[in-house]
Amino acid sequence: MLRYLLAFMSGEVDTLSFLIEICVLSFVTICCLPVHECAHAWMADRLGDSTGRLKGRISLNPLDHLSLAGTIMLFLFGFGYAKPVPVNIRNFKNRKLHFGLTALAGPVSNLILAVIFIIVANIFMMLGSMNEGSTVIQIAHLFFYNVAYYNVALAVFNMIPFPPLDGSRILTMVLPDRIYYKILGYERYLFYALFALIFIFNRIGISPIGSISSFIFGLLQNTVGNAVVSIFGIFM
Repeated sequence: MLRYLLAFMSGEVDTLSFLIEICVLSFVTICCLPVHECAHAWMADRLGDSTGRLKGRISLNPLDHLSLAGTIMLFLFGFGYAKPVPVNIRNFKNRKLHFGLTALAGPVSNLILAVIFIIVANIFMMLGSMNEGSTVIQIAHLFFYNVAYYNVALAVFNMIPFPPLDGSRILTMVLPDRIYYKILGYERYLFYALFALIFIFNRIGISPIGSISSFIFGLLQNTVGNAVVSIFGIFM
């Protein structure tokens, strides 16, 4: 978003594209981040830990999940976070496996949302081909296309194995407890180091998260998008 703002101010990005980007980030913040956190709480509850449910986190209300600092970071840098769902690992029968599955539920929910929004975006693309010159349809296609991409990026970002991101929790399924708990002891420092690295990489034009996200998004677009076009073509 910060790059978009600078590009907009320099005239490299038109007003419409800038407004669409703001709407996309707002939608992702209000609708997609809550789904991610709700998925964590729901999965934990299904596996035996009701801590998140009792805290009201099985909810799609953004006020139950959003973090002010994480939201600001999302708008400025394109990556951010919400309030972590509280989990009591002692309530799980299989602690390592169930803790890992609870963490995995968040990124999976974003990939499911990405598939849904790719389908919607491709439907609007097909409608646009039938109604050439319809600005509203073109804007809708671009909006849902970008929302889908941001969901893939959120899944990729959260799978980074740095505490307190979901990827580090998933490591509990494979790492010995001795090593994992030693890593947790440096959680706060690793968290700040991660954001510092991402910021530095972005400043020098290197974006590992962006590259991986683009690759995965391309695969989803090719498979899901082509399926939608094929199915839609039957009824044309």
